[in-house]
Amino acid sequence: MDFSIASILLLDGATNGAIYALMGLALVLVFAVTRIIFIPQGEFVAYGALTLAMLQLGRLPGTVWLLLAMAVFAALLDLVEGVRARRGAAVLARGAVRTLGVPLVVSAIAWWAAPRQFNLVFQSLLALAIVTPMGPLVYRLAFRSLADATVLVLLIVSVGVHFALTGLGLVMFGAEGFAIPSFWDARFNFGALTLAGQTIIIFLVSIALILGLKLFFDLTLRGKALRATAVNRLGARLMGISSESAGTQSFALAAFIGALSGLLIGPSTTLGYDSGFLIGLKGFVAAIFGGLASYPMTAVGALMVGVIESFSSFWASAFKEVIVFTMILPVLLWRSFQHVHDDEEE
Repeated sequence: MDFSIASILLLDGATNGAIYALMGLALVLVFAVTRIIFIPQGEFVAYGALTLAMLQLGRLPGTVWLLLAMAVFAALLDLVEGVRARRGAAVLARGAVRTLGVPLVVSAIAWWAAPRQFNLVFQSLLALAIVTPMGPLVYRLAFRSLADATVLVLLIVSVGVHFALTGLGLVMFGAEGFAIPSFWDARFNFGALTLAGQTIIIFLVSIALILGLKLFFDLTLRGKALRATAVNRLGARLMGISSESAGTQSFALAAFIGALSGLLIGPSTTLGYDSGFLIGLKGFVAAIFGGLASYPMTAVGALMVGVIESFSSFWASAFKEVIVFTMILPVLLWRSFQHVHDDEEE
């Protein structure tokens, strides 16, 4: 291996590592706030890319119908809970509007815009608008009633949600994969190294999103509430911070990050209904590097995962997945020796 090949592999690894960093950050955020190891994070990646692919073909994405079905089911659950709690009609109506408002508006826009095949930027924004509201709805339907359950129970439910979303993806998009167009087709040559415009976009968007999240957590009231919930859930409750609201916001951010990652990685590879699972698992490996708590260490771990995957595909492509996922073992051993066991928060 000469320097030119090594530089190409490093660039490829860093590009993939940027995507894994976003996935890892989303997993750390959800786990810190809700104690949920969110296995279906990768499904949002596939949903985002495939929704854009359907819009590119001038077809109404199946995710629109899924979004509406989830919103209606969530509204019915809220109605049942409200009736049992003997809430007034005005309160029930406001709750229904909050649950159904955004999905109905987004679905109407998608129904109108899909056959018109607008430009790529508009379709990308519409795909994000379709997939992002699914995050809070997944939390409402699957996890909110189990907010105080053990981590093991939440993990089991998370696995079930993963299989459900994967199966629905097969129904909505079919078994074949789709590719989406690049956002920037330019190429820049630096000797033997070629830097694609899409790669630059991946780096810029990833850096901008990470900085945006930092500013959100540091400067906004909602961000500080999420940080407080992540540090001490019970203390946050005592200070008047709703853990349900924090969980809803964390899932919304996770869905947005996942869908955005799908749009970024979609032009580089063909994605199918089940492609997001492996991407999510590699983000999970990065999150393990950060102990499911440290955002900087998660980002470093993601870059390591991307680089090791890239060089493994060159030296032993048949075993690259095995090599990447085996990395988790020494990290777990190291963390088990470094940290004493603490009883789970009640």
